[in-house]
Amino acid sequence: MTITFDAASRTFHLRNEKISYLMRVLENGTLGHLHFGGSVAESGSYGRLSGREYLGFDNRLGDPIPLECPTPGIGDYRVPSLIVEQPNGSTALDPRYGSHRVFGGKPAIPGLPSTYVQSLAEAETLEILLVDTPASLEIRLFFAIYADRPVITRSVRLRNIGTEPLTVHTAMSASLDLPDSDWEMVHLSGAWAREAHVRSHHLVAGSQSIASVRGASGAQHNPFLALKRAHTTEESGEAYGLSLVYSGNFLAEAEVDQFETTRLRIGINPEGFSWELGPGAEFCAPEAVLAYSDAGVGALSDAYHGLYRDRLARGVWRDAPRPIVINNWEATYFDFDEAKLLEIATSAKDLGVEMFVLDDGWFGQRNDDTTSLGDWEVNRSKLPGGIESLARGVEELDMRFGIWIEPEMVSRRSKLFAEHSDWTIGIPTRSRTESRNQYVLDMARPEVVDHLFEVVSGILGSAPISYVKWDMNRSITEPFSPGLKAWQQGEFMHRYVLGVYSLYDRLTKAFPGVLFESCASGGGRFDSGMLAFAPQAWTSDDTDAIERLRIQWGTSMVYPLSSISAHVSAVPNHQVGRVTPLATRAAVAFFGVFGYELDPTTLAARERSEISDQVAFYKKWRDLLQRGKFLRLRSPFEGDRNETAWMTVARDRRSAIAAHYVTLSRPNPGPNRLRLRGLDPDASYRVSLWPAARKPEGGPARPMVLGGDELMTAGIVLESSPESAGQGDFRARLYVLEAV
Repeated sequence: MTITFDAASRTFHLRNEKISYLMRVLENGTLGHLHFGGSVAESGSYGRLSGREYLGFDNRLGDPIPLECPTPGIGDYRVPSLIVEQPNGSTALDPRYGSHRVFGGKPAIPGLPSTYVQSLAEAETLEILLVDTPASLEIRLFFAIYADRPVITRSVRLRNIGTEPLTVHTAMSASLDLPDSDWEMVHLSGAWAREAHVRSHHLVAGSQSIASVRGASGAQHNPFLALKRAHTTEESGEAYGLSLVYSGNFLAEAEVDQFETTRLRIGINPEGFSWELGPGAEFCAPEAVLAYSDAGVGALSDAYHGLYRDRLARGVWRDAPRPIVINNWEATYFDFDEAKLLEIATSAKDLGVEMFVLDDGWFGQRNDDTTSLGDWEVNRSKLPGGIESLARGVEELDMRFGIWIEPEMVSRRSKLFAEHSDWTIGIPTRSRTESRNQYVLDMARPEVVDHLFEVVSGILGSAPISYVKWDMNRSITEPFSPGLKAWQQGEFMHRYVLGVYSLYDRLTKAFPGVLFESCASGGGRFDSGMLAFAPQAWTSDDTDAIERLRIQWGTSMVYPLSSISAHVSAVPNHQVGRVTPLATRAAVAFFGVFGYELDPTTLAARERSEISDQVAFYKKWRDLLQRGKFLRLRSPFEGDRNETAWMTVARDRRSAIAAHYVTLSRPNPGPNRLRLRGLDPDASYRVSLWPAARKPEGGPARPMVLGGDELMTAGIVLESSPESAGQGDFRARLYVLEAV
């Protein structure tokens, strides 16, 4: 890992064994982009990659000059990365190189989450100062490269060095110019209960983008975008990724110009955004993580998985095994008392479950979803002894106890709203949208954040609480804060996110032993910004095993298994009504942070035995299933979409678990072999099945011993008929590989 500067050509080179990122100060002082991709040798100047001499856009307006900080008004007609309005109303900018410095490690971003290092030797950072003197604006670009990861992190800070205020309208975290447009754009789209579906299309002339204006990153589009070649697969070919470490309104865009070059940009969504930058003030944009792979989309995902699992998540739960939980929501909804909850916990403990989580309905007068959000005081009619009595009762079972909250929301029918209706978001001259029977608290106001910190701290300090599920169940409408001046209202959405981050930061520091799980009606705020505080997220409210194949496949494009919360629920499934085998539900949910959403007291003896076996299996392989290298094998978005397959491999390649899922049984199928990946070709593996296969005469079938080379080149023979598996539709089979 090195960052070098060739003074003669004024070329910067960020390099490790996997990637190179090259920039050059052009003839007129503008910072130009040269290359981001596979690692190239140190050779001083790579100026030839910039083509003709560049003296600005004086002679040929609109030339496709690759730039690191493209701005409007100077002849570059592509989308800019920075728009700042100056006192005279102009938004034209022409920043020039001022200086740079290189240092070990990487700095934190004030008020925002970001990736980090544990030692200065892990990464190096290049800070480049650009100055636009007429605008009195300093632009600091931060590029960090890790020693052994194919990623570049990029962030931007703006400072007003003048005497009059400036207004920031656009501040993209990253902009990347590529020399051609022969790419397919891949992104994750969906809605409630069908999040993170993989979408792909070839780039065309003009702009194509994904975005959110909901106040959260949203289930509709995830703040991640990838480009891949048409021939790129999971295991071969080129791919780029852009991921934004941010949880609010975002924009990710690819623009193809008339010369078939491509400009990528990602950052805070400019729609509705503005930020007053007073004299001497600084604005910090979120961090973007740029990744490159020449070994397929799978390697791109692996780069994000390792970085986000090990150097974005933090605290004691970053590396600790995540507990198997049971959540009472689908078991009871709002109808429970302490005796019923302890009955569920006791029954779950007998099955090997490690944590009981109390969901919605424990506070205020909360017997349905029309009341009491904001009144975080225990409902004594349900829990006479309070949270402490229930938590102590659960702990006496040798289980941990967790709780659900939705701190950012308030019900109109609540004490908090009666006392502080001015704390809610809304435009004074307009009626407010009461979506889901609730309003949104103004997290841009410090007094609201302070109140929530005191209230939630009181709850967490009142009982032995080990886990918090933090929900956020509606989008923001009528965005307006009475705490901001008229000219600051464009800052509201970003200030809201900063308030959420501030509350998360204060709570996680005050209660470092608590495991936080983020949630937003499922995956409505599943993003890397949240992972910096809550190392796992509720992936979707949809717990149907077949729907979860698509949801978890898409989520894994950028997020690690340790972040994907996945539970087994009762059937018929509460979201789609489908009836799937209990083994299939577990075989899907195993690949993530495992748990249950059902009432174990209602299960038949056979089901209890099966769940007990599932829990024991997950505990045995928990580290592999939460932290192994995840490899996608057959996509539920391709072909006839009837099969899905994936696997996770230990880092030492001594063990692996591969999964194969079939949605609908087909008559008279032909031979089917699944080629595995990531194994040691020189090792032999004992291959056993889960659920265990049975011999015709009864008893478990004997495990096979197969070579890693055979498993990866010829593949493993899958069952060819439903009779061989003893199942029909919605069947699953796991292949457990142990080196011998």
